[in-house]
Amino acid sequence: MLSINYLSIGYNRKGKNIVVQSDLNLLLNSGELVCLVGPNGSGKSTLLRTLAGLQQPLSGQIFIDDEDIFSLSARQKALRLAMVLTERIDIENTTVEQIVAMGMQPHTSWWGTISSSQKKKINDYLEFVNLQAFKDRFINKLSDGERQRAMIARALAQDTPHIFLDEPTAHLDLPNRIEIMLLLRHLAHSADKAILISTHELEIALQVADIIWLLSNELPVQIGTPAELIANGTFERVFNSENYSFIADNEYFIKLKK
Repeated sequence: MLSINYLSIGYNRKGKNIVVQSDLNLLLNSGELVCLVGPNGSGKSTLLRTLAGLQQPLSGQIFIDDEDIFSLSARQKALRLAMVLTERIDIENTTVEQIVAMGMQPHTSWWGTISSSQKKKINDYLEFVNLQAFKDRFINKLSDGERQRAMIARALAQDTPHIFLDEPTAHLDLPNRIEIMLLLRHLAHSADKAILISTHELEIALQVADIIWLLSNELPVQIGTPAELIANGTFERVFNSENYSFIADNEYFIKLKK
């Protein structure tokens, strides 16, 4: 479990703290797909990077399995948390299988030797993301959707209870966006992982998320299931528009007004 207590996030500019979000109290539980959504500038990526220990908070605490994340060594952190960023990975002459194997580094010997059982796991992860046929292909020869699947497989190989993904569907076409989100939902439920996604894919997030963390520039962070946040009017207040509205429907959540 990841717990966030009275967390304030932002950045320091010329010695002055610029607060993006403050007094955040959140829980991320195993077996849940949590989507972090909100308007541009609400602090989604800043929060994700802070929770991953890549950026210092302005105040507050982050505990992962009851340990302060900033007290952990790099290896200890790597055993608890995998992070998939938006940056495009372009490494020449490196196969998909080799990229996925890099995720096992925290679990290998000092020499980085991969055991036969670990090699089998790599094949299992490639099969899970439907890339087994591409394992010998160079990573820079993959499509964007295939490359994103490879990075998810690498996060799986890291074998952590928590996986964070920053805009995992950025630059993908609609079929690949849906497939990636469905894959992550299945992973959270089948492998009992705690998965947190920062995303702009609002309508897809409303369909697949177990829990929504909704950030805004006006309201405190709102937490609930998609249906709950629609029913209580939270989405209407945060994403106010004359052109569409939110409805609690089994088939879709966003309805055009015009």
